[in-house]
Amino acid sequence: MTKLTLKFSEFDLNARLLKALAELQFETCTPVQAKVLPIAFEGRDVLVSAETGSGKTVAYLLPILNKITQLASPDTATRCLVLVPTRELAEQIEVECKALCKFTQIHCLSLIGGLSFKEQKAQIRKNPEILIATPGRILEHVQKGSVELGDLETLILDEADRMLDMGFRDDVLEICQACKSDRQTFLLSATLQHSGIERVAETILNKPINIEVGNYRQAENNIKQKILLADTVEHKSQLITKLLQSHDYQKVLIFTNTRDQAKKLDAFLQYKKFATAYLHGELSQDERQTVMQQFRRGKTVILVATDLAARGLDIKGLDLVINFDMARSGDDYLHRIGRTGRAGESGTAISLVNANDWNLSQSIARYLNVEFETIVIKGQEAKFKGKVESRAKKKNQLKNKTNKSSSAPKVKQRLRNKKNVGKRRKPVSNMHVELGNDGLSPLKRK
Repeated sequence: MTKLTLKFSEFDLNARLLKALAELQFETCTPVQAKVLPIAFEGRDVLVSAETGSGKTVAYLLPILNKITQLASPDTATRCLVLVPTRELAEQIEVECKALCKFTQIHCLSLIGGLSFKEQKAQIRKNPEILIATPGRILEHVQKGSVELGDLETLILDEADRMLDMGFRDDVLEICQACKSDRQTFLLSATLQHSGIERVAETILNKPINIEVGNYRQAENNIKQKILLADTVEHKSQLITKLLQSHDYQKVLIFTNTRDQAKKLDAFLQYKKFATAYLHGELSQDERQTVMQQFRRGKTVILVATDLAARGLDIKGLDLVINFDMARSGDDYLHRIGRTGRAGESGTAISLVNANDWNLSQSIARYLNVEFETIVIKGQEAKFKGKVESRAKKKNQLKNKTNKSSSAPKVKQRLRNKKNVGKRRKPVSNMHVELGNDGLSPLKRK
């Protein structure tokens, strides 16, 4: 049975790894680390579901790094591959991995799209033990022969549900087939109830141990969840301005549902003299890296982004998340607000809700079993007060209204009758027409 409180020093870890943990001020394991580490050290396959910000990255990196320090294999190719859905997450995990193996001779490298393939190929020749990659780019390296996965000892699929949602299922399975069959595999997902996770797990895992920590539908208790009612998109922009002027924050992440809206909102906030930047998938990799570096370092304190920034990113000092557009689902909403309130810190999540967003916001509240606190900004109160009639109710009301008006019998009106309204009709009785010999056509008179 797993101890409730477990320290890293209780594991048989390499002294250099313990030194790195001490420098990072990591002493006590989080719940997911306490459950994953003992099983991972045994070499078992693991299927993990845990809420965002729970420390899953350290839970799978430590056993890998410890194994590499214990068993040197200089003549082998890549020994560990970490697959992730987005470039930003790959770069973040690379930073965490380098911090953990700071006092060792272990090398790690991220392989992501948008950067020079030739330069990556040159770095791969240095034979890093650990590769962190997005599916498309690592598959490209495998197909062109610059990466060899036949010696792979450990495979990690991080944010697996997101990779499936992004359409990477076939790429992931092809990568798994290129890996050494006798390997240890970690599959980590926000939820194990995802439609495709079970099928993928059956394909790539060998008698895995299932670990579920916490309720994936429940945000951290230290995140205050609020809604702010709005009337129009323009009204939302005014509310954002007031929020940023009145809220005492270090860093703010604002989510929109589209790239165009992210660009428009960023331009609006810059016009209002806020230090902002925007992030979406159409930016080049150099642009995306620059934006994230400036945001992490605090040179930019407000970031407007699409759901590209909703998964896995850990930004210190991020204490306010604003949903300019309501998330499309409860899971997306949970990942968005999970960017704040990490590692026990407090955070606030505010969603701007107009009439079009109301039903969705209430559906998300029921799905997550949460009650949003409604706030008001003085002088910017919305005419919309919540409670939108459902489409089904409106349809029934319209149907009942139509039925009442149609209760009296209707007389069918012909078009020809409408044309003759108000015209005098010639008397038929006084008309006399002589027919020709055929009995059909009128007789022509000379």
